[in-house]
Parts: sequence; C-alpha cells; structure tokens
Amino acid sequence: MDETRFIEETFKKVENILKKLKETSNANAVLLIDKAGQLITSIGDIKDLDLTSFATLSAADFGATSQLAELIGEKKFSSLYHQGEKNSLYISLVANRVILAVLFDSKTTLGLVKVRTRHASIELEKILDSLFEKLKVSPKKEIFDKTFLKEAEEELDKLFGP
Repeated sequence: MDETRFIEETFKKVENILKKLKETSNANAVLLIDKAGQLITSIGDIKDLDLTSFATLSAADFGATSQLAELIGEKKFSSLYHQGEKNSLYISLVANRVILAVLFDSKTTLGLVKVRTRHASIELEKILDSLFEKLKVSPKKEIFDKTFLKEAEEELDKLFGP
C-alpha cells in the first residue's frame, strides 16, 4: 500500500474512533489537537467555537499543567478536567503525541466521558504507533519544549493581554 493511501486510511480510522467516542459518551464535540496547538480534526458541534484559539489554549493548558506536575513531584498529568456551569471539558494526552479534547454538558457524566475517552485513547495509540512506525517518526521525550511554551505564552498574551 502506498504511503498516501495508508495515511488516508489511518485518518479515516481516527475519525471513526472520534465519532464513536462522541456517540458513546454523549459528548457535544471531540477534537484531536497536536502538541503544537494545531487542530488535526474534530467531530460534533463546533460552529460557535474559535478552533484556533481552542487548540492553542488546550496545548498551552497541557504545557502549564506539565510544569505544575513537576513542581509537585509528578512526571506528568495525563488528563485535565474543567467544569463550567453549562459545559465541561475533559482533555487527555494520547500516546504522548496528541491531545484529545471532549466537550460535554449535563446530558452526560464525567465518569462516562473518562471511561469512553480511555478506550478511545487506547485505540488511537495503536493507530498512531502504526502510523509513526510506517513514517519512521519517533515521539519526542519532552511533551512540550521551551520554545513551544514561550510561543504559547505569547499567543495567550495576544488573546488576553492589555
């Protein structure tokens, strides 16, 4: 199988996993983001969402949380949860390569989202491992390098600065 076809088929598999996660967790939307803060793909209701800012802030959130983990003696935190009055967000790091974000409301529970996300993460990790093996790409040891953290901080300043 040629490389382009393999990548296309892999992308379809990833999207199917995200669709299944959205349906089985009763989430509103599921997004896959790379560690640099770029949206890879999304499933669900995202029409009112600034995708660029969301992806950047999600990656920055993980970057900051990684630093917090180190401060308290942890190697890393693999997931984050933010609860709002109407909407909540569960973010999980998959295979130390991508960020899986699940947006949900009161139609579902955090417990269900966590369980379904864990299952989806296992499936995604297998697919990503296969993809990176085929493309001969190895994961970086650092989740977020200093350059990324600086750029994320600058982006946050632009969004929320004076």
